[in-house]
Amino acid sequence: MSKAVYIATNEPESGKSIITLGLMRLLLGKTNKVAYFRPIIDEHPKQEMDNHIETVLKHFDLKMEYEDCYALTGAEVIHKKSNGQEDEIIDKIIEKYKYLEDRFDFILIEGTDFSGDGVFIEMDLNVLIAKNLGVPVVIVSNGKDKLQEEIEGNVLLAYDSFNEKDVKVLSIVINKADINDIEAINLGLKRELPEDIFVYSIPFISNLNNPSVQEIVDELDAKVLFGKKYLNNQTGSFAVGAMQLRNFVKKLKEKSLVITPGDRADIILSSLQANISDNYPSISGIVLTGGLKPEKSIIKLIKGLNQIVPVISVKSGTFDAANEIGAIRSHIYADNKQRIYTSISTFEKFVNIDEISKNFVEFQPKGITPRMFQYNLVSRAKKHKKHIVLPEGEDERILRAAARLIALDIVEITLLGSKEKISRVVAKNSIPLNFDKVNIICTVESDKYEDYVNTFYELRKHKNVTIDVAKDLMMDVSYFGTMMVYKGDADGMVSGAVHTTQHTIRPALQFVKTKPGVSVVSSIFFMCLEDRVSVFGDCAINPNPNAAQLAEIAISSADSSKAFGIEPKIAMLSYSSGASGKGEDVDKVREATKIVKKLRPELKVEGPIQYDAAVDMAVGKSKLPDSEVAGQANVLIFPDLNTGNNTYKAVQRETGAIAIGPMLQGLNKPVNDLSRGCTEDDVFNTVVITAIQAEGL
Repeated sequence: MSKAVYIATNEPESGKSIITLGLMRLLLGKTNKVAYFRPIIDEHPKQEMDNHIETVLKHFDLKMEYEDCYALTGAEVIHKKSNGQEDEIIDKIIEKYKYLEDRFDFILIEGTDFSGDGVFIEMDLNVLIAKNLGVPVVIVSNGKDKLQEEIEGNVLLAYDSFNEKDVKVLSIVINKADINDIEAINLGLKRELPEDIFVYSIPFISNLNNPSVQEIVDELDAKVLFGKKYLNNQTGSFAVGAMQLRNFVKKLKEKSLVITPGDRADIILSSLQANISDNYPSISGIVLTGGLKPEKSIIKLIKGLNQIVPVISVKSGTFDAANEIGAIRSHIYADNKQRIYTSISTFEKFVNIDEISKNFVEFQPKGITPRMFQYNLVSRAKKHKKHIVLPEGEDERILRAAARLIALDIVEITLLGSKEKISRVVAKNSIPLNFDKVNIICTVESDKYEDYVNTFYELRKHKNVTIDVAKDLMMDVSYFGTMMVYKGDADGMVSGAVHTTQHTIRPALQFVKTKPGVSVVSSIFFMCLEDRVSVFGDCAINPNPNAAQLAEIAISSADSSKAFGIEPKIAMLSYSSGASGKGEDVDKVREATKIVKKLRPELKVEGPIQYDAAVDMAVGKSKLPDSEVAGQANVLIFPDLNTGNNTYKAVQRETGAIAIGPMLQGLNKPVNDLSRGCTEDDVFNTVVITAIQAEGL
């Protein structure tokens, strides 16, 4: 079976970028080294990068040079064909492909765009390329505004074109189909095609087809007057402001793009006010037409509003501008993260990932790479879609992560905080949070508040907690969020971006409590290094565990490791390896290792062992030649918090490793702590592992 797959389309504007993004994410979850290749790209002015290549390289952080991602430009192809040099076209493409084939495990190939002067030769050219590279194809067809019979006819013609040249067709994807016709389209095509070809239909998604404000600026050569950092705002419907104000505001819809003459101060100001009003939908931007700009007094007023949408100016009149904007062909590009997330989520919703991957991913990589690990985490979390509460709902990092989690449809989210404050943070920072898909709770205003107070009082009255103390504590977001988990109103909680570890964990220790047989709550980090994933424990909770506690931490960490797809090989770390070291600290590690072997004899464990001997094969074999762990340890247990915390941070900062966690072990229900220096990615990853924990690990 081939080490590549070719994405081909049979007509313009098929939206094959969705398929490219979805398949690339799938492939990177299956193997570490995936290349992206476009045999032929469009000519780009000003030496700019091809948008498809730039988007894939940046978003997936592929370790490739831009020049290796394509063979020829469309202009070069036409020139060579007109001069009878067709063989040179194929030779160049094969040369570039073979270069990648020698260096990567799999190659995702994206065919041409069906644009420009070469549109009439593209179908035959794509067939010819796939044939000469010896790779199977996924055919993407545009179903927008087409009847089922027309869709079937187009697909069968494309299938025949490849099949007649003995090019294997793996799958057919109908993109931009009517949501109501999807089932009928799939059934109809399956009747006409061989049964080993998978057929999928993806509905038309307006958010992926409307232009961003940035695209409008580029296409219309517009001037940005305000809100430059919000140019990635996605537009919805158009609201043309050429009527009286009282009639205009009725036309506003969610993400409306306001198009109005530049001297209509009433429309401009009312649109900005509507954007921050709870009674009106938010807008995506304002286009001022006719080359007109507001008067200085109005500009001063706009600046004072702290407006949070882009305002741009175009020379066209209102009617012409509306038509020009409506004709813009929207693209997915690297900086528009929200559109990329929506594309991937849409692909995974309508394409059977397990089914299609079996058809072209044949290899079984050794071990698990960081990208595979993260892909598997998200895939597992999406299958069960747990409900996670985020107590620090007014923090920008939390909101950005929540928007991303919702866009990818991974979990259900509840934010604790003031809806008004959350709305302001979202608006100020242009966070694409879908308020229709997120729960927002203010603790004291919740209809659960009294029940939570009484529950907490009953649980803690033996500790002299009064009903008044219970009321005060249940106003605290950490206590309220933890009680949601305890009562089953949420499956897990993630906090700590603003609060201390103690503040986050204390409520869980008070009434969520530990699992039977567990005496110590501990933590692990999943350290995603360049070529492997290691588990570090305990780097966040226990300052100086004794031998029995250290053994329990090791066992818990091994179980967590195995549950997350990493076969544990445990290194009990110390400043000495084997039997040579003396001293209280190394004796503690030696005793802990004995306890682990006694309690869980099936586990592979070595200790005491130094860090270098644990992870470096040459050092490990020289110091402990008979060990089945030395040099290949993936669960590293530190003797104390000082060593563990400093080591994980040093590894993270110096190597650029992604540290996912800390994930707490031993609680009855998942509650996880963030660092106050956490990033959006940290929040995202911690929510994902919390959702997986909630499955019952």
